[in-house]
Amino acid sequence: MPRKAGCRQTVESKTIDHAMPKETALRSRKRKADVAIHLQDPDEVSEMSKKKHCGTLECWNPDTGYTSPCRRIPTPDLEVDQPVAQSATGFAVQYSFKNIFFTPTRCSPLPVLCWASKDDVWNNLLKKDKTYCRDIHVMEKHPHLQPKMRAILLDWLMEVCEVYKLHRETFYLAQDYFDRFLATQSNVFKSTLQLIGIASLFIAAKVEEIYPPKVHQFAYVTDGACTEDEILGMELIVMKELKWSLCPLTPVSWLNIYMQVAYLKASDEVLIPQYPQTTFVQIAELLDLCILDVKCLVFSYGVLAASALFHFSSLELVEKVSALKWSDVEECVRWMVPFAMSIREVGSSALKSFKGIPADDAHNIQTHAAYLDWMAKADSYPQVDVDRSQCSPVPSGVLTPPPSSEKPEVSVS
Repeated sequence: MPRKAGCRQTVESKTIDHAMPKETALRSRKRKADVAIHLQDPDEVSEMSKKKHCGTLECWNPDTGYTSPCRRIPTPDLEVDQPVAQSATGFAVQYSFKNIFFTPTRCSPLPVLCWASKDDVWNNLLKKDKTYCRDIHVMEKHPHLQPKMRAILLDWLMEVCEVYKLHRETFYLAQDYFDRFLATQSNVFKSTLQLIGIASLFIAAKVEEIYPPKVHQFAYVTDGACTEDEILGMELIVMKELKWSLCPLTPVSWLNIYMQVAYLKASDEVLIPQYPQTTFVQIAELLDLCILDVKCLVFSYGVLAASALFHFSSLELVEKVSALKWSDVEECVRWMVPFAMSIREVGSSALKSFKGIPADDAHNIQTHAAYLDWMAKADSYPQVDVDRSQCSPVPSGVLTPPPSSEKPEVSVS
């Protein structure tokens, strides 16, 4: 990722003023005012510019025929009996009833849970996957950007995550924030990408990590291209543009669910990971490689994880753990074929250990590999070879699948 100190970023459609005052005492207030002006929030702008004076409220006069909007709330020692108007059906007219039950589109593959209904939990997962939508035409809004620039930025963020021992979930949250924020903007210049990316990772770390790195550490890895004040200012802008929706169900979260269901033996231990770490890391590597391609935005996160799992297992297992049919994942599976072929050629990376990280949590740490080289290798495959791999109605897993009945913890070659 280019690291040119002194570059200042501009967004033509929505001007972002990153200039921060030198005074430390006024820095926070001035930054909030700049963000409020950028987001055109009249309440915050008014609050920063002058104090609001409350005038005397005009009292309601019962003689005028108007009804006071305030009403007394019944309490045990002060009962208030007020007649409630009823409709012809006998229901109170001020209440409206609607169907609060949600019929799942896919049957729950989860085991019986002692602490909640498995259908309710599954329905919540499906609804969250549909709530956080991504714009598949996001790059069309930015004529100055190319898909390769996005891939370089995300590859660099993976490297930063490994340096600071951040979780895979942290990286995928940052990737989601980055893509959804770009969808709210237009005509972003490439000099702005690093600031948006590091601010997204800063937000994700505070959401996911117990001890997230400090802002000066994120500014340090940019080699002077982004200052602390610029990161803090962009942090507020990103969160406001995302409407504070910061908890999507990421592809690695779906993969964790699928793997847990596949290897689960006792339902009372559903929250304790029981799958082999090596297998999880190898499938996660395929997800890491695919997420660099902007075409991944076409598919939902649940489908991405299921398709990656397919290349290491079988359609039978995918249908069992995800309740998805072949028609649901076929397009994504075929799109992943070149990436799976490149990983098969170079070989998956081994499970890494990190100082200060428990061995049973090592698979959750985001690692970095030569993803850009693997991506270029995937693009270099002749189209005839890719078509040959996709010619069968239900192609078998490109990578060696584990047995359906017993899946030992061995490396997938």
